[in-house]
Amino acid sequence: MTGDGLSREPMLEMYLFEGSQLVEQLEEIIIECEKNKKIELESVNEIFRIMHTIKGSSAMMMFTNIALLAHSLEDLFYFIRENKITHIDYAGLSDLVLSGIDFVKGEITKIENDKVADGAPENLISAIDHFLEEMKASHTDNYTEQSASKEEEKTMYYISNYQKASSESGRKYNVRVFFEEDCQMQSVRAYMVIHNLKDIASEIFHFPENITDSAESDEIIKDTGFLVNFCTEVSDSEVDSILKQAAFIRKLEVEQVDEYPDIGNKSTPKRKEIILDEVSEVVRSPQIEAIKEEVESQSGINNRQQSMISVTVTKLDMLMDIVGEIVISEAMVTRNPELEGLQLDGFQKAARQLRKLTDELQDIVMSIRMMPISMVFHKMNRIVRDMSKKLDKEVELEIIGETTEVDKNVIDQLSDPIMHLIRNAMDHGLESKEGRIEAGKPVKGKIVLEAQSYGGDVLITIRDDGKGMSRESILKKARETGLVKKPENELSDKDVFSFILLPGFSTKDKITEFSGRGVGMDVVKKNLEKIGGNITIESTFGVGTEILVKIPLTLAIIDGIEINVGKSRYTIPTTSIRESFRMDANDIIADSDGNEMIMIRGQCYSVIRLHKLFNITTQVTSISEGIMVMVETDTKAACLFVDKLVGEQQVVVKALPKYIKKVEGIAGCTILGDGGISLILDANGILGRE
Repeated sequence: MTGDGLSREPMLEMYLFEGSQLVEQLEEIIIECEKNKKIELESVNEIFRIMHTIKGSSAMMMFTNIALLAHSLEDLFYFIRENKITHIDYAGLSDLVLSGIDFVKGEITKIENDKVADGAPENLISAIDHFLEEMKASHTDNYTEQSASKEEEKTMYYISNYQKASSESGRKYNVRVFFEEDCQMQSVRAYMVIHNLKDIASEIFHFPENITDSAESDEIIKDTGFLVNFCTEVSDSEVDSILKQAAFIRKLEVEQVDEYPDIGNKSTPKRKEIILDEVSEVVRSPQIEAIKEEVESQSGINNRQQSMISVTVTKLDMLMDIVGEIVISEAMVTRNPELEGLQLDGFQKAARQLRKLTDELQDIVMSIRMMPISMVFHKMNRIVRDMSKKLDKEVELEIIGETTEVDKNVIDQLSDPIMHLIRNAMDHGLESKEGRIEAGKPVKGKIVLEAQSYGGDVLITIRDDGKGMSRESILKKARETGLVKKPENELSDKDVFSFILLPGFSTKDKITEFSGRGVGMDVVKKNLEKIGGNITIESTFGVGTEILVKIPLTLAIIDGIEINVGKSRYTIPTTSIRESFRMDANDIIADSDGNEMIMIRGQCYSVIRLHKLFNITTQVTSISEGIMVMVETDTKAACLFVDKLVGEQQVVVKALPKYIKKVEGIAGCTILGDGGISLILDANGILGRE
């Protein structure tokens, strides 16, 4: 079994997917409750449901340590729910739940990496039990026998096997459960039946007794069914509904009795039968008919609601690769040089239709891969919460535009850079409580995390109302490290603040656990550039800092302009191009060092000759013979001198082979319609080589 998600068992893959989703959902709920210093009944029910689901699925998959921890948390919220407790130590509760979430995340990561989930939850369970005991002690008036009985469940795999209990006020039931014949782990399915009954029953007996780790029990259940005796006060319909919650049940035999029969006796008296796929013709009571209608109705609802499926990212990547090959093949057919000069009206009509269908297929595949950026943004709530406590700062995180969608591969690469920027804003950007009071600011600092669509890109803003950055301090540090290459009066604020993105640059004297703004910022920049993104910084001293991150919607297929330089062909992404134009040789300005520049609408821009940059032999060396293409990033702009523009087309981005050395200014390559290869230019890299 490998970690690629394709060779895992489907049940394990679904467990990992659902487990990750549930713990993230739980983390959001508990942080919101702590922030509001109250926990609504709806939130308690949702947390209880999440822990119940994690417990059941973990037990079914034999991850006992996760199941035990989930059960302990489930007990805690069961007590809160049943006793309607409102006065809670929310900080302590959040710490326990978040510690539990971290434990589950750690175990899931082990499983994903094909390691044994062997974490020990005993200390954490003890802390949860202690917290529950303290809560019970402070609410003794509401403490009931039912909650006391739940504490006794932990003796064996948290399955109750009640020996003596009062059943005078309840009805006794004798039940036999038959599972699907090809169903595996029948004893685990039996465990789920008991688990579902334990909250409504005052006593439970079952045979076989060992339903957690016995292969012999599996055989007994297959042969004779799983026998259960229990006493409850709920209605018949509720009993039926709860029994049917367990998975893979083929038939239920339910009988209300005055006294339990011998639980080990295989013969049973007359029962009412509930067969989930068909109803026995022998028993046609109105109650059974109602149950059948309910089951069929629910089945119909489920069929209608099952409009979504889960697919591994690896399969989507494979699909994207195939679509990319189709796009290339379509271009190779319709732009074949052998067709030049031929009058093929029928072919051109068919080619246009093929192009239309290819574009639609590409759009659909791209839309499948798009995911809301909230997956990254909501994780930052936890970062802000934990750091607020460690740094003793009151901070509010405001999230805007979380529904903005980005390609899944981009989102995977985005989490670490955003986390680092948030940590820096918390540690170095925002002042201490005392510092904010002295500056006349509210004690509670604010960080805004915003995303918005920006053409073919997504613009992410991280904004804080902290102390900002001092231009003078950064310049002083830059002078000391020899980074200032121009006269200081020619440096804009953006140029100065961009120094902190260079390796090893920091204005913080003392490196803390969370580091200062600048420690590791070069890594943030490199990670963003890997996905075609860039970062700019704006700051006002004493007011705050704003960091802008621009990333592409997708990495797979881009719109580009194909250019020629000598016999080489390059593709420039259209998002990097401002304009293209021709110039006369008299318009070029040269400085004493031989650097060429050009004035356009009062602005001076550097001229970069691509044939010199990449050492290409070409006959077009005169400015008047070639064409200028102005490219820009968020901080710089320059004019590229090329031989000619070939045209606009969509290209499939492919990584350079590993045996080719990484070249600054080259982002990847693509295959053209005639089968040739075009290198894709990276404006950030080219302008950075100046």
